[in-house]
Amino acid sequence: MLYPQATLALPNRQAPPSAALVDTDHQLLEATRAGDLKAYGRFVERHQRRILRLTAHLLRDTSEAEDVTQETFVRAYRALERFDGRSEPFTWVYRIAVNLSLNTLRARRTRRTAPLEDEHQRTGLVEARAGYADPAQASADRELGALLLAGLDSLSESLRTTLILVAYDGLSHAEAGAVLGCPEGTVAWRTHEARKKLRSFLATQGITVEEAP
Repeated sequence: MLYPQATLALPNRQAPPSAALVDTDHQLLEATRAGDLKAYGRFVERHQRRILRLTAHLLRDTSEAEDVTQETFVRAYRALERFDGRSEPFTWVYRIAVNLSLNTLRARRTRRTAPLEDEHQRTGLVEARAGYADPAQASADRELGALLLAGLDSLSESLRTTLILVAYDGLSHAEAGAVLGCPEGTVAWRTHEARKKLRSFLATQGITVEEAP
């Protein structure tokens, strides 16, 4: 488990004598509200990898992504009483993670510090090739990954965040809209605009990317 219960520094709550067997996210959070910290541990285990992948894409800094991911679950725990259950828990947690990531990016810009080049981020944006048997292809993929990251950095905050949620993290337009607090149509437009601008950026670097049908 990436974030063991002991590291979450959660407020003390008395656990019930016997915890009911729970499975859905809503049930896990309800059990947590009843005092079952093990239920929250299961909720964290279920979603931490996706949240870490999201924050890593947004921040491009492994250490910051891990810190923001842990802070996301701490804040979610502390805000449990305000979660009304009308949205999906993972959407609620995603929204917290996105907001914390954007705050981190804004603070970074204020400090005028650039993100570190992360090899995992570069290679994660291009198709993996088994073993990279061809050194020339491996070099070309690294260069393409670096250009894709530069292209993402050239996008506005809203376009970049939307594209990462939809294209890289695989959220539907409805899910992304719930996370970002905007209609599906807005998500669709932002995704289209982001891809168009990214293709245009790559074209200036001599790379042609065909538009998906």
